[in-house]
Amino acid sequence: MKASDLFIKALENEGVKYIFAVPGEENLDMIQSIKESSIRLIVTRHEQGAGFMAATYGRLSGHPGVCLSTLGPGATNLVTPAAFAQLGGMPMVMITGQKPIKENKQAKFQIINVVDMMRPLTKYTKQIVNSENIASQIREAFRLAIEEKPGAVHLEFPEDIAQEECNFKVFEPIGHLIPKVDPRAIDEAVKMITAAKKPLLLIGAGANRKETCDSLRNFANRTGIYFLTTQMGKGVIDERAPNYLGTAALSSGDFIHAAIDKADLIINVGHDVIEKPPFFMKSGGKIVIHINFSPAEIDPVYFPQLNVVGEITDSINQLSQALQVQEHWDFSFFQKVKQEALSSSENYSKDVRFPILPQRLVYLLRKILSSEDIITLDNGIYKLWFARNYICHQPNTLLLDNALATMGAGLSAAIMAKILNPSKNVVAVCGDGGFMMNSQELETAIRLQLNLTVIVLNDNAFGMIKWKQKDMGFDDFGLDYGNPDFVKYAKSYGAGGFRPETDEEFQEVFSKCLISQGVNLIELRVDYSLNHQLLNIMFKEQSSKLINEG
Repeated sequence: MKASDLFIKALENEGVKYIFAVPGEENLDMIQSIKESSIRLIVTRHEQGAGFMAATYGRLSGHPGVCLSTLGPGATNLVTPAAFAQLGGMPMVMITGQKPIKENKQAKFQIINVVDMMRPLTKYTKQIVNSENIASQIREAFRLAIEEKPGAVHLEFPEDIAQEECNFKVFEPIGHLIPKVDPRAIDEAVKMITAAKKPLLLIGAGANRKETCDSLRNFANRTGIYFLTTQMGKGVIDERAPNYLGTAALSSGDFIHAAIDKADLIINVGHDVIEKPPFFMKSGGKIVIHINFSPAEIDPVYFPQLNVVGEITDSINQLSQALQVQEHWDFSFFQKVKQEALSSSENYSKDVRFPILPQRLVYLLRKILSSEDIITLDNGIYKLWFARNYICHQPNTLLLDNALATMGAGLSAAIMAKILNPSKNVVAVCGDGGFMMNSQELETAIRLQLNLTVIVLNDNAFGMIKWKQKDMGFDDFGLDYGNPDFVKYAKSYGAGGFRPETDEEFQEVFSKCLISQGVNLIELRVDYSLNHQLLNIMFKEQSSKLINEG
């Protein structure tokens, strides 16, 4: 059997359905083998697009997404998606080609040490030097990609190895059980929560697993303990719940931080030090219980008093069964915080000025979209408003990245979300800066005949950095740029293009796009003029006032 055929057979054996790729000549044996397989090859317009799609597949399915590139520049273009998946806990397998390693007639042309380059960005990286090892190395790569914490792995497949003849052999995929928590840790956690007066539940990225969502929802409903989420923990529990406080979108100074400040115990589920810490611990301060697959990584601002280590779903189920609701629990301050946060959002969500306020956009999308519909975000200042104000009804219906927090991933993530969820509306919300980094994937979406809506927020600047620049007291300098005519740009690909000029027109256009066939792009002018006053001044003042009134 040809080695490239065995490689693809081994991927089929792992349940791979898609390979996202920008192929090169070193991959041609692989491409021919894919042609004869059940795997669907999806060619993208940039390796970043392929990597972001594969990572998003892993995030949404729990199974590693697979992407393919050539050597040299193709491999270097996968560096950002590698970090995106690794930091975000998304299982992904990257395959890169390489010149022949036994007899190469092109000397050092295009050759760099890709394996060493990938080592700090992945859980596992290996060059395949013997075709007889293909099956075992693929099995190991997939095992490590899935194992908690999920992440990126990399295999380099040289051209001459791909052409070898070898024996057929694959390894049966096997599941792995995460050890259950020590009952003594559950007993100690119950004692600590029972003794607390103002316990608070914090849900992080590591808790965003299907079974864990169910167990946490039951825990919150049964105990009535108020909960908040990190940005990547959004939607784990339906945020329409009466005891949902909000999402920690800022590093400090928002209403959420007033609640955290007053809590005397935090049940921290799925915390990942990759995300911005939503609170800072102090010696002699509040008690923190760390519930996760692995112990807490200790740093100067995070040193929990108790580790509850094991399979999170099992830990939460045991805790829920053992914990009794306490009469002395006092959630009155949390109720006040929630009301203040809701009031501050309502003031601007009803403002119909144009260009549109980001708070208004969040409100309108939540009003128009169904519970199961999906929004994917690129990275920008609007992400903070979606994290704060968009009420998720279901898990993974607002896909944002607060780990690597890279620009350029939003459109690719939307394409993948739509492929996996063809019956749901999928909307990509991108800033003009992030959109232009991988806007060429519009062609990929059109070629795949997807029904997709893309909203490009146009402020002709790097808006988030402008916001930071102003907060730090620097001059407004160096962050403005020009944009193409996005409507004409979209139409040049064969997509629909729209530029509404009023709030009412945007609602009409957006609703029309959702029921239309094909890819539709809406260029939407956005007003960020209130960001500094609200996020840097007003919210911090109101939060401080709440704490003082306590």
